[in-house]
Amino acid sequence: MHAMSDPSPLAGMLPFDSIYEQPKPRFIFKMPRVVPDQKAKFESDDLFKRLSRESEVRYTGYRDRPPEERQMRFMSGCREGHTEIAFTGTGTNLQLVFDHSPYNNRGCDFQKENGKAHIVSRFIMNGVCVRWRGWIDLERLDGAGCLELDEERAAIEDAALRDQIERYNQRLRDFEDKQRAYREHGEELRSHSHVHAQRCHQPRQPPHATHPTHPHPPHPLHIKPHSQGALIS
Repeated sequence: MHAMSDPSPLAGMLPFDSIYEQPKPRFIFKMPRVVPDQKAKFESDDLFKRLSRESEVRYTGYRDRPPEERQMRFMSGCREGHTEIAFTGTGTNLQLVFDHSPYNNRGCDFQKENGKAHIVSRFIMNGVCVRWRGWIDLERLDGAGCLELDEERAAIEDAALRDQIERYNQRLRDFEDKQRAYREHGEELRSHSHVHAQRCHQPRQPPHATHPTHPHPPHPLHIKPHSQGALIS
């Protein structure tokens, strides 16, 4: 059982503020796959500068196995569409994935040059769409290759990045509009409640004294004068 002072079980919990508060925004913004200016980074980054020059590479898979088995493993991996290489000069390791089928030699081509596998692999490295192009000797399991800027894929990823940012900004604007409407509605309710409270706390005036009234006012009295009759002697 975790102690109360141990923050590890609470790492995935959200803070509880108040059940009456407006819920906090939940924006799912995926980490961008590419940087805004891929070409500028590819041309200015030191790592890309070194890897863009053709240099020696080696197959790095199954180093503890005999050479014959490693050769077989390399060819088997290429037919499945993947292999592992490293630039010997910089020690940079790459996991290459490519499309290879009997009807498509764009990823790995065994027929272009006898005894060599020519490989083209496209991927995103450090936020830049690149293409590794090179060859590996099927017997020595070494070769040469370099990185190139994949401008076609870079244009596709740039468009996707702009669309992602625009959708995020639109959601943020919608949320701000809802928050503004919520605050205005809350201020209106507080204003009405304040006016109502002031009316309730005002002292009541005592009723004015009035004379009692009869439901039916008395009829006026008419005095009939005495008639002058004859005097009886």
